[in-house]
Amino acid sequence: MTYSEENYIKVIYHLSLVSPKGVNTNAIAGMIESKASSVTDMVKKLAEKELVDYQKYQGVTLTQKGLHAAKMIVRKHRLWEVFLVEKLDFTWDEVHDLAEELEHIKSEKLINRLDEFLGFPKEDPHGDPIPDRYGQMIKVEKQLLSEVGLNKRVMCLGVKDSSPSFLQYLDKHQISLGAEIEIINKEAFDMSLTILMNGKEILISNKIAGNLFVKAI
Repeated sequence: MTYSEENYIKVIYHLSLVSPKGVNTNAIAGMIESKASSVTDMVKKLAEKELVDYQKYQGVTLTQKGLHAAKMIVRKHRLWEVFLVEKLDFTWDEVHDLAEELEHIKSEKLINRLDEFLGFPKEDPHGDPIPDRYGQMIKVEKQLLSEVGLNKRVMCLGVKDSSPSFLQYLDKHQISLGAEIEIINKEAFDMSLTILMNGKEILISNKIAGNLFVKAI
């Protein structure tokens, strides 16, 4: 696949997680920042390569071949993010764009060696699962912090929004993966939360809470 085809496959994969019955071409266009007509042309090319099924007005779905290809791209991206953070001391808000470039490296042998070198990590620096060489990945029961009830204790598992600005906000307030959080107040007016973490009370907005994945502890 070309770089562009790989980017399309990855976008379709991510969109299919919330639209498993079929991904709208307009949604793909929004993610790729391209015209809907250009998306349709690319989808037809991917269908010719048996990577997607496309029915006009019914959306796009990945074939088994396309799903495996997408998972391998995601695998490379997330392994490179782990490498950049753990071995080269990049911060978690710096690695996405670099991994976007590195994910197009074709060598399967290199990626498998990288996986072994890193100790076969199960998650990337943002808490997202890393597919193994066969496309398998762990599934963790999680929910958004905004959905958690009052006086509950949870652990931060990952982020829904991995933009640099959001990650920098979390760093500023020392909210990181593995952080233990207790919800001590929820405002009825705007659903903002007062949380207790590391012995300190912190006020966070509903928008922030709606972008943090947690699990009960």
